Amino acid sequence: MTAPIRVLVCDDQALIRTGFATIIGAQPDLEVVGECGDGRTAVELAGRLRPDVVVMDVRMPVLDGIEATRLLAGTGVPDPVKVLVVTTFNLDEYVYEALRAGAGGFLLKDAPADRLLHGIRTVAAGAALLDPEVTRQLVGRYATRIRPPAGAPTDVPLAPRELEVLRLIANGLSNGEIAAALVISQETVKTYVSRILTKLDLRDRVQAVVYAYRRGLVT
Repeated sequence: MTAPIRVLVCDDQALIRTGFATIIGAQPDLEVVGECGDGRTAVELAGRLRPDVVVMDVRMPVLDGIEATRLLAGTGVPDPVKVLVVTTFNLDEYVYEALRAGAGGFLLKDAPADRLLHGIRTVAAGAALLDPEVTRQLVGRYATRIRPPAGAPTDVPLAPRELEVLRLIANGLSNGEIAAALVISQETVKTYVSRILTKLDLRDRVQAVVYAYRRGLVT
Protein backbone atom coordinates (compact mmCIF):
# COMPACT_ATOMS: atom_id res chain seq x y z
CA MET A 1 0.00 0.00 0.00
CA THR A 2 1.11 3.56 -0.72
CA ALA A 3 1.95 5.55 2.41
CA PRO A 4 -0.53 8.34 3.14
CA ILE A 5 0.35 11.97 2.41
CA ARG A 6 1.48 13.48 5.70
CA VAL A 7 -0.01 16.92 6.36
CA LEU A 8 0.80 19.66 8.88
CA VAL A 9 -2.02 22.18 9.42
CA CYS A 10 -1.07 25.72 10.45
CA ASP A 11 -3.78 28.32 11.18
CA ASP A 12 -4.15 30.72 14.11
CA GLN A 13 -7.88 30.03 14.42
CA ALA A 14 -8.43 26.84 16.39
CA LEU A 15 -11.86 26.20 14.87
CA ILE A 16 -10.50 26.33 11.31
CA ARG A 17 -7.52 24.20 12.29
CA THR A 18 -9.78 21.56 13.76
CA GLY A 19 -12.08 21.68 10.74
CA PHE A 20 -9.22 21.22 8.30
CA ALA A 21 -7.71 18.43 10.38
CA THR A 22 -11.05 16.62 10.55
CA ILE A 23 -11.62 16.87 6.79
CA ILE A 24 -8.07 15.82 5.95
CA GLY A 25 -7.87 13.05 8.54
CA ALA A 26 -11.05 11.42 7.22
CA GLN A 27 -9.31 10.59 3.93
CA PRO A 28 -7.62 7.19 3.67
CA ASP A 29 -4.71 8.61 1.65
CA LEU A 30 -4.06 11.60 3.94
CA GLU A 31 -2.74 11.81 7.50
CA VAL A 32 -2.58 14.85 9.80
CA VAL A 33 0.76 14.68 11.59
CA GLY A 34 0.52 17.98 13.47
CA GLU A 35 -1.29 21.26 14.05
CA CYS A 36 -0.09 24.71 15.10
CA GLY A 37 -1.20 28.34 15.29
CA ASP A 38 1.76 30.43 14.11
CA GLY A 39 4.39 30.41 11.41
CA ARG A 40 7.38 29.97 13.72
CA THR A 41 5.93 26.81 15.21
CA ALA A 42 5.08 25.60 11.69
CA VAL A 43 8.73 25.90 10.68
CA GLU A 44 9.88 24.09 13.82
CA LEU A 45 7.32 21.30 13.50
CA ALA A 46 7.99 20.86 9.78
CA GLY A 47 11.69 20.42 10.54
CA ARG A 48 10.93 17.76 13.12
CA LEU A 49 7.95 15.96 11.55
CA ARG A 50 8.91 16.32 7.85
CA PRO A 51 5.33 16.44 6.48
CA ASP A 52 4.72 16.03 2.77
CA VAL A 53 2.55 19.17 2.70
CA VAL A 54 2.04 22.11 5.06
CA VAL A 55 -1.40 23.74 4.85
CA MET A 56 -0.51 27.32 5.72
CA ASP A 57 -2.56 30.38 6.67
CA VAL A 58 -1.22 33.86 5.81
CA ARG A 59 -2.06 36.19 8.69
CA MET A 60 -0.71 34.66 11.90
CA PRO A 61 1.13 35.84 15.03
CA VAL A 62 4.87 35.48 15.73
CA LEU A 63 5.68 34.73 12.07
CA ASP A 64 3.26 35.15 9.17
CA GLY A 65 2.54 32.45 6.62
CA ILE A 66 4.45 34.11 3.81
CA GLU A 67 7.72 34.26 5.75
CA ALA A 68 7.16 30.77 7.13
CA THR A 69 6.65 29.53 3.57
CA ARG A 70 9.87 31.22 2.50
CA LEU A 71 11.77 29.46 5.29
CA LEU A 72 10.24 26.11 4.37
CA ALA A 73 10.16 26.22 0.58
CA GLY A 74 12.01 29.30 -0.63
CA THR A 75 14.98 29.58 -2.93
CA GLY A 76 18.09 28.11 -1.37
CA VAL A 77 16.31 25.96 1.21
CA PRO A 78 18.35 22.72 1.18
CA ASP A 79 15.47 20.34 1.88
CA PRO A 80 12.26 22.22 1.00
CA VAL A 81 8.80 21.27 2.20
CA LYS A 82 5.77 21.63 -0.07
CA VAL A 83 3.34 24.34 1.07
CA LEU A 84 -0.32 24.94 0.21
CA VAL A 85 -1.41 28.41 1.30
CA VAL A 86 -5.08 28.54 2.31
CA THR A 87 -6.38 31.94 3.37
CA THR A 88 -9.45 34.13 3.73
CA PHE A 89 -7.67 37.02 2.07
CA ASN A 90 -7.87 37.07 -1.72
CA LEU A 91 -5.41 39.92 -2.11
CA ASP A 92 -3.05 40.17 -5.05
CA GLU A 93 0.02 40.82 -2.93
CA TYR A 94 -0.64 37.72 -0.82
CA VAL A 95 -0.97 35.48 -3.86
CA TYR A 96 2.10 36.95 -5.51
CA GLU A 97 4.25 36.86 -2.37
CA ALA A 98 3.11 33.34 -1.46
CA LEU A 99 4.15 32.03 -4.88
CA ARG A 100 7.42 33.95 -4.76
CA ALA A 101 8.08 32.49 -1.32
CA GLY A 102 7.84 28.99 -2.77
CA ALA A 103 4.24 27.94 -2.16
CA GLY A 104 3.06 25.17 -4.44
CA GLY A 105 -0.55 26.34 -4.35
CA PHE A 106 -2.98 28.98 -3.16
CA LEU A 107 -6.60 28.36 -2.15
CA LEU A 108 -9.29 30.42 -0.50
CA LYS A 109 -10.82 29.18 2.74
CA ASP A 110 -14.33 29.34 1.29
CA ALA A 111 -13.37 26.73 -1.31
CA PRO A 112 -15.30 23.45 -0.95
CA ALA A 113 -13.69 20.61 0.99
CA ASP A 114 -13.02 18.56 -2.12
CA ARG A 115 -10.96 21.41 -3.56
CA LEU A 116 -8.85 21.55 -0.41
CA LEU A 117 -8.23 17.81 -0.60
CA HIS A 118 -7.44 18.05 -4.30
CA GLY A 119 -5.05 20.90 -3.56
CA ILE A 120 -3.16 18.89 -0.97
CA ARG A 121 -2.82 15.93 -3.31
CA THR A 122 -1.81 18.16 -6.22
CA VAL A 123 0.88 19.99 -4.26
CA ALA A 124 2.14 16.73 -2.75
CA ALA A 125 2.59 15.39 -6.28
CA GLY A 126 4.79 18.35 -7.11
CA ALA A 127 2.32 20.25 -9.29
CA ALA A 128 1.25 23.85 -8.79
CA LEU A 129 -2.31 24.83 -8.03
CA LEU A 130 -4.20 28.13 -7.95
CA ASP A 131 -7.81 28.53 -6.95
CA PRO A 132 -9.69 29.19 -10.23
CA GLU A 133 -11.19 32.39 -8.80
CA VAL A 134 -7.74 33.61 -7.80
CA THR A 135 -6.43 32.87 -11.29
CA ARG A 136 -9.26 34.81 -12.91
CA GLN A 137 -8.67 37.86 -10.73
CA LEU A 138 -4.91 37.82 -11.20
CA VAL A 139 -5.29 37.49 -14.94
CA GLY A 140 -7.78 40.33 -15.09
CA ARG A 141 -5.66 42.63 -12.96
CA TYR A 142 -2.26 41.98 -14.49
CA ALA A 143 -3.08 41.15 -18.09
CA THR A 144 -2.20 44.61 -19.39
CA ARG A 145 1.25 44.36 -17.83
CA ILE A 146 2.20 41.16 -19.64
CA ARG A 147 0.54 41.64 -23.03
CA PRO A 148 3.03 41.59 -25.91
CA PRO A 149 4.08 44.75 -27.72
CA ALA A 150 2.58 45.41 -31.12
CA GLY A 151 4.17 43.23 -33.78
CA ALA A 152 5.48 40.62 -31.34
CA PRO A 153 5.52 37.04 -32.74
CA THR A 154 2.47 34.99 -31.79
CA ASP A 155 3.37 31.61 -33.33
CA VAL A 156 2.89 28.80 -30.83
CA PRO A 157 4.03 25.18 -31.39
CA LEU A 158 0.70 23.65 -30.37
CA ALA A 159 -2.00 21.68 -32.16
CA PRO A 160 -5.36 23.51 -32.54
CA ARG A 161 -6.98 21.62 -29.65
CA GLU A 162 -3.99 22.22 -27.39
CA LEU A 163 -4.13 25.90 -28.25
CA GLU A 164 -7.82 25.94 -27.34
CA VAL A 165 -7.07 24.35 -23.97
CA LEU A 166 -4.27 26.85 -23.33
CA ARG A 167 -6.65 29.75 -23.94
CA LEU A 168 -9.14 28.30 -21.48
CA ILE A 169 -6.40 27.85 -18.87
CA ALA A 170 -5.41 31.46 -19.38
CA ASN A 171 -9.00 32.52 -18.77
CA GLY A 172 -8.87 30.86 -15.35
CA LEU A 173 -10.89 27.71 -16.03
CA SER A 174 -10.26 24.61 -13.95
CA ASN A 175 -9.82 21.18 -15.54
CA GLY A 176 -13.45 20.38 -14.80
CA GLU A 177 -14.66 23.58 -16.42
CA ILE A 178 -12.47 23.00 -19.47
CA ALA A 179 -13.83 19.46 -19.77
CA ALA A 180 -17.40 20.77 -19.66
CA ALA A 181 -16.67 23.52 -22.19
CA LEU A 182 -15.05 21.17 -24.69
CA VAL A 183 -17.27 18.16 -23.91
CA ILE A 184 -14.32 15.91 -23.09
CA SER A 185 -13.25 14.02 -19.96
CA GLN A 186 -11.11 15.55 -17.22
CA GLU A 187 -8.47 12.88 -17.90
CA THR A 188 -8.27 14.09 -21.50
CA VAL A 189 -7.90 17.66 -20.24
CA LYS A 190 -5.05 16.57 -17.98
CA THR A 191 -3.35 14.95 -20.96
CA TYR A 192 -3.66 18.15 -22.98
CA VAL A 193 -2.33 20.25 -20.09
CA SER A 194 0.66 17.94 -19.70
CA ARG A 195 1.41 18.14 -23.43
CA ILE A 196 1.13 21.93 -23.41
CA LEU A 197 3.54 22.31 -20.49
CA THR A 198 6.00 19.88 -22.07
CA LYS A 199 5.90 21.44 -25.55
CA LEU A 200 6.26 24.99 -24.21
CA ASP A 201 8.81 24.02 -21.53
CA LEU A 202 6.65 25.49 -18.78
CA ARG A 203 6.65 24.45 -15.12
CA ASP A 204 2.97 24.82 -14.28
CA ARG A 205 -0.40 26.42 -15.12
CA VAL A 206 0.68 29.78 -13.73
CA GLN A 207 3.49 29.97 -16.26
CA ALA A 208 1.02 28.85 -18.94
CA VAL A 209 -1.25 31.80 -18.14
CA VAL A 210 1.62 34.26 -18.40
CA TYR A 211 2.81 32.62 -21.65
CA ALA A 212 -0.64 32.93 -23.21
CA TYR A 213 -0.89 36.63 -22.41
CA ARG A 214 2.63 37.39 -23.54
CA ARG A 215 1.90 35.70 -26.85
CA GLY A 216 -1.36 37.61 -27.27
CA LEU A 217 -3.44 34.43 -27.26
CA VAL A 218 -6.04 35.96 -24.94
CA THR A 219 -7.19 39.52 -24.39
